[in-house]
Amino acid sequence: MTRILDAAVLGAGLAGSSLAKALADKGWETLLLDRQSFPRHKVCGEFLSPESQSTLHALGINESIAGLGHREIERIRIIFENGAEIELSLPGKAWGLSRYALDSALHIAAMQAGARLQTGATVTAVHKADNGYIIHAKQGGKAFTFEARAVISAMGASQRSGLPGNRSSASIKSSYIGVKSHFRGIAMEPVIELYFFRGGYLGLCPIEGGLVNASALLEHETAVHEGKTILAILNGVAKRNPKLSEKLMHAVPVIGSQAAVAPVYLNRKPLAWDQLPLLGDAMTMIPPLCGDGMSMALRSAAICAPLADSYLRGSLSQADWQHTYSKEINLEFKRPLRWGSLLQWLFETPALSRWLPDAARLAPNVAQGLVHATRLKPFRQ
Repeated sequence: MTRILDAAVLGAGLAGSSLAKALADKGWETLLLDRQSFPRHKVCGEFLSPESQSTLHALGINESIAGLGHREIERIRIIFENGAEIELSLPGKAWGLSRYALDSALHIAAMQAGARLQTGATVTAVHKADNGYIIHAKQGGKAFTFEARAVISAMGASQRSGLPGNRSSASIKSSYIGVKSHFRGIAMEPVIELYFFRGGYLGLCPIEGGLVNASALLEHETAVHEGKTILAILNGVAKRNPKLSEKLMHAVPVIGSQAAVAPVYLNRKPLAWDQLPLLGDAMTMIPPLCGDGMSMALRSAAICAPLADSYLRGSLSQADWQHTYSKEINLEFKRPLRWGSLLQWLFETPALSRWLPDAARLAPNVAQGLVHATRLKPFRQ
């Protein structure tokens, strides 16, 4: 007779790894599955906002990542194509930390808690069964099947048709391309810098080891026009903003740190449940100008964990789990997503963005308040 797992978490990114650890901490037999091999570089701003601290504590992972050598960040600096700047303070210390280091630390924490990690395994189908779910997957060309009482999907934004989290892009008018690379030789203050130009923007975030993460969100035509490699694209778009070009003049790329993702669809409404509970980017793609994508992925895991635990203990029905989780996700994410989308629109509209630096200087409290409106509130357990 096949042993049935308590929980299977599909996707070993921030949200999935954190949830797997939380469930294993409660004593549940948990499998953490991902189609990618780790450690790996991923397109990400690599910025953990001050608001993430309460979530890290709630998930019990703050100690696992506090010693990874993160860089502290105190301010946000926005630099426009015409050279104008806006500088805003953060409500606390943010952390600059690479996904390469962070994902690995979370995997170790999950396994130390008792979860089993299986990478390089692609989920091909998920079916409801009498005792939970049957998951079909393949690894190294070989197919395998397993069962779990509860299954949670944290498989990211781009899902194959038929799998939980897949959504048609037919109603979304435009898509973007995300690219990133780490660099040496860039002098950085304790600040994250956002450089805007025609066709997108690029963020510079100091991370561990004296490195700087350069990640860009670009319109498809912009990326295609600038080159066929990630470094060629980054070098090309840097010339669109004089201050960015100067900043990267002596930068040396870290070989192997380059990554790309496409298509990237923004402004998707949160979808907390689609056959299964969804976490992180599977739930919604956060407008990057929220600056809180990593924090929001962690927050979705923190919201889901106690509900999954109650379900496994038999004190919560699946229908109640779905209802409560969907309600809490909407309450947590509705406001920052709405304001983040507004900021995204303001900065991407040339006629309006030209006036933003002057407006921020005339009404600094309004500018600061608008940025704070895109942030999550401290997590309460």
